[in-house]
Amino acid sequence: LQAGRHEFPFTFQLPETLATSFEGKHGSVRYWVKAKLHRPWSTVKKVKKEFTVIDPIDINTPALLAPQAGAKEKLARAWYCNRGQVSVTAKIDRKGYTPGEVIPIFAEIDNCTSRAVVPKAAIIQTQSFIARGAKKQKKSVVTSIAGDAIAAGKREVWHGRALKIPPVGPSLLPETSGGTPAAKFPCSLLSLQVCVEIPGTSKLLLELPLVIGTIPLHPFGSRTSSISSQYSVNLDWLSTIPEQPEAPPEYSAVVSSPEAEQSLAPPCRSELGGILEGPFFAYIQEFRFRPPPLYSEVTNPPGLGGLGSWPSCP
Repeated sequence: LQAGRHEFPFTFQLPETLATSFEGKHGSVRYWVKAKLHRPWSTVKKVKKEFTVIDPIDINTPALLAPQAGAKEKLARAWYCNRGQVSVTAKIDRKGYTPGEVIPIFAEIDNCTSRAVVPKAAIIQTQSFIARGAKKQKKSVVTSIAGDAIAAGKREVWHGRALKIPPVGPSLLPETSGGTPAAKFPCSLLSLQVCVEIPGTSKLLLELPLVIGTIPLHPFGSRTSSISSQYSVNLDWLSTIPEQPEAPPEYSAVVSSPEAEQSLAPPCRSELGGILEGPFFAYIQEFRFRPPPLYSEVTNPPGLGGLGSWPSCP
């Protein structure tokens, strides 16, 4: 190359089997572009630029839209004495979520012990590293919430307790590690953990699997989607609909007697001339000047399940 500035554009097609970029305590998955400049009688110049690869995970799939539920129970013991049993049942509306969404948790906790217990819920991230036959795991709490203490012999019910997902990387599943055996790539799995702290004994833990994706839920993609998520449709206007439909007003309350007589009187032919003569004009007269039916006649028409309706045109 002659002295001066020279530019050489390069283009690379990334393979579809690349695993998602990942940074962990015991391992990582990184990608970069490296360029070298060879000069005679001189050292090689190198430059490197890192970039991120994200394997898309679409949560609009049947497997990730399926509800997740589970139940577990534990017998509380202290000094070889039974203090009763604690049971928990939990359910979430789907398995796949994206960062920023809210998970509504439906749970029921029965405390049949002699002491108060405290229910909690958390999102747990488990990172697995496998190399040369050895395996290491690292667990961390992404976010958590705590409920009120449940007295002895009482029951607590969560009617959609909200747990918001903070910014977190997508799930790195073993089966999607770039089409390569999972032993060569780290694995990052998440789960929703509902636990009950029992004094004097270990916790009662119930785990439900979670998948954090990159493609959010379509607003109209599933009936099982959470209405509390940021991608849901606002249904607040439904609260303004009355439970019982209002009855229509009486005909006399809308049209006074003089107006009714004037509107029900057919027009004179001398006023209309010969424009609307014939059978078509007779049909219009029959439709226009027919008095409305009584409300009792159309309150419960057959086939509408008791809902009121106006009669259709003849």
